[in-house]
Amino acid sequence: MKKILNAPEAYVDEMLAGLTAAHPEYYRLHGDSGRVVARAKAGKEGKVGIVTGGGSGHLPVFTGYVGEGLLDACAIGDVFASPSAEQMADAIRAADSGAGVLRLYGNYGGDVMNFDMAGDLVEFDDITCTTVLLTDDVASAAPEEKEKRRGVAGMVYAYKIAGAAAEEGRDLEGVTAAAQKAADACRSIGVALSPCTVPQAGKPTFEIADDEIEMGMGIHGEPGVWRGKLRTADEIAGEMMDRLFDDMPVGQGDRVSIMVNSLGATPPEELYILYNVVKARLEGAGATIVMPLVGRYATSMEMAGVSFTMMKLDDELEKLLTAPCDCAFWRVG
Repeated sequence: MKKILNAPEAYVDEMLAGLTAAHPEYYRLHGDSGRVVARAKAGKEGKVGIVTGGGSGHLPVFTGYVGEGLLDACAIGDVFASPSAEQMADAIRAADSGAGVLRLYGNYGGDVMNFDMAGDLVEFDDITCTTVLLTDDVASAAPEEKEKRRGVAGMVYAYKIAGAAAEEGRDLEGVTAAAQKAADACRSIGVALSPCTVPQAGKPTFEIADDEIEMGMGIHGEPGVWRGKLRTADEIAGEMMDRLFDDMPVGQGDRVSIMVNSLGATPPEELYILYNVVKARLEGAGATIVMPLVGRYATSMEMAGVSFTMMKLDDELEKLLTAPCDCAFWRVG
């Protein structure tokens, strides 16, 4: 393992200390565990709270999207490991401003179990919670079993939509409905070129030859749909768009936002090469692209690879997507 760190067991806590020290205008640590990040300034009284949680190793997801027009709080676990139910309950309490809290996160077993337990814990505080799960990874299950799919970079779009709905003053039912609408409108697919190393494991999450790629691999190294020789950028992007279109067809008059996301080590130059194909395919289908996102939005440590996330918009989703938001990693308006 070749990483810049002190002790593997201190990796997450020291990262969070640095994150909050570097951006005190956005983030503060909340609670005794040191594993809950909340807004530096709490949301206005009577606003629906939005909370998420998951394992470290995916910055800016999860903690990075705490901010105005986005999340109110986040519970964070060790690298690729769920936070505890108690930490999630602390995050819910930090997010609560008296109007209830939406739990908005990816479909992973540990996160689901612990967030359900956290909901039980905060019932004693008279906090009402709802849940929306992201299931946008088309490679992780067939359409007829979409409830089994993993949640990946579609979470970023869902945070944005839900956050804007909450800032508008919608009630818990309305914010939850907007988040669910966003989740239902997102589809993602990824491709990996190299593994990453979890500090406490000290070895790569999987092995792949220098001349190979794996289509559909998950953000924790979950198996994809095929592994084969490295292909050209146009070929890789073409297949990824095919898989997105197969799952959510796009046609004349549709308005779509698209994210071309680095999984960690892939540089911006390569993302823009891929975007050429993305733009051509969407416009060739008759769609209009709204607010494209190209960069690092949801990573997997130092994994080389890329994911595409497509969200089909209607008037409501487009309005919420383009509404102002502000955090250390993303600003709109």
